[in-house]
Amino acid sequence: MADLFIIGGGINGCGIARDAAGRGLSVLLAEQGDLAQATSSASTKLFHGGLRYLEYFEFRLVREALEERETLLVAMPHISWPMRFVLPYHAGMRFESDTPAGRLLGLFMPWMKGRRPAWMIRLGLFLYDTMGGRKILPATRTLDLSTDPAGKPLQPRFRRAYEYSDCWVEDSRLVVLNARDAEARGAKIMVGTRVISATRTGDHTGDHWEILTEGEGGRQTFRAKMLVNAGGPWVEDVIRNVARIRSTEGVRLVRGSHIVTRRLFDHDRCYFFQGEDGRIIFAIPYEQDFTLIGTTDKDHQGKPSEARCTEEERDYLLAFASKYFARPVTAEDVVWTYSGVRPLYNDGAKSATAATRDYVLSVDADGPPLLNVFGGKITTYRRLAESAMEKITPFFPGLKGRWTARVPLPGGDFPQDGVADLLARLRVQYPFLSDYHAARLVRAYGTEAFAVLGGAASMADLGRDFGATLTEAEARWLMGKEWARHAADIVWRRTKLGLRMTEDQIAALENHMTRARAAVPAAE
Repeated sequence: MADLFIIGGGINGCGIARDAAGRGLSVLLAEQGDLAQATSSASTKLFHGGLRYLEYFEFRLVREALEERETLLVAMPHISWPMRFVLPYHAGMRFESDTPAGRLLGLFMPWMKGRRPAWMIRLGLFLYDTMGGRKILPATRTLDLSTDPAGKPLQPRFRRAYEYSDCWVEDSRLVVLNARDAEARGAKIMVGTRVISATRTGDHTGDHWEILTEGEGGRQTFRAKMLVNAGGPWVEDVIRNVARIRSTEGVRLVRGSHIVTRRLFDHDRCYFFQGEDGRIIFAIPYEQDFTLIGTTDKDHQGKPSEARCTEEERDYLLAFASKYFARPVTAEDVVWTYSGVRPLYNDGAKSATAATRDYVLSVDADGPPLLNVFGGKITTYRRLAESAMEKITPFFPGLKGRWTARVPLPGGDFPQDGVADLLARLRVQYPFLSDYHAARLVRAYGTEAFAVLGGAASMADLGRDFGATLTEAEARWLMGKEWARHAADIVWRRTKLGLRMTEDQIAALENHMTRARAAVPAAE
């Protein structure tokens, strides 16, 4: 009998699995599809405090997120790194009027009519700089866009900007590496495994959950002392239809869509754009040759798995960005779109934008305990896991305390500023790699890049070339170590090489993986 059975292989489920396994609990985790297949691979790829959440006075959430940025940077320097964000300013900018900050400004400065004075934005950035105990990241500064390179792609009406710090993260890899570390500490991770039912029961071993799953190996039954519902967008479905429990708690499904365009600017900084409708979007350098623009906030109707970036959302993002860039961004620039559903705790907010991004953890102890995880954001996943363990610990007395802060994830056992040195070492040992190939491997696998490449002395030693630097050796690693089962798992989640590969190349990879899976005995 396991201590914990976790439903959901997104960032919250895998983060809790890692933390719990590291404290000595026996953990089973079931994911119905691929790890990070839903919300956790559809983020804006940022570790950030949430600058706009200051408008909603969500100071605890912002402080926690700001504190986490540097904690996470140290633990995963291969998949996360600092970035500078440029916030262009002009006097006519308006913010959403029904935020707490907007209402106060309307009360005491009605003549502003929704506009945000420069001093107010600068005050928000001062709080952003100071609330989280920043040590690694540089502070905010003011830019003259008429002379700074960041002004060149923008319309000339933008003369001033503020530049502040946040961080990038490879979101899908973050999930997989948490699962990897959980497994290394004793957890069992099961992908392609749907939980059909979870029933409270009891026998001579005591009260427990009986969990019925269905996967590639057929149906299986597991027993666990406690159930953790980290189903993300499916959390409410798990409560009502899997565990069959009546509950008044639920989620608000909010769709966030993104577009990826050809590269729109040459520098390595990001843009933070503010819209007249109170929304904000980012324009971020992406995968060297592209620009990522997002996100939208739309209430989502229908199945979470059916979330798609609509033409309306695409056009909204294009129009929004075009109000800032000197050259309009058009549909012809778009090379890919993606969309995810954020499972926000249903706090009754009037709009999707205003709904809280904070997480809520609730325990149903009417029998063997059930922990339900609502909401959350990728930046605070580790803190959410710690909070979940505080809810779990009373049912397992004597557990170890908090331990995950700054503990490296697989491949992250090198200094936070050591990527260049690691890349140089890799190039010396594998001189046949191109600059792009070597940098991609370091950013994906960190110190484990050497294990991926093994004893190869040439590209030929890495086996079949599937295109875009994806080799048979890397595919073998991803299948054997990171639970990849299909081509999409590799080209859209473990990597983003789908942006560079043709349909025929992806199909060839799928055929190769199908044959490789068939050759592996079921016991493995």
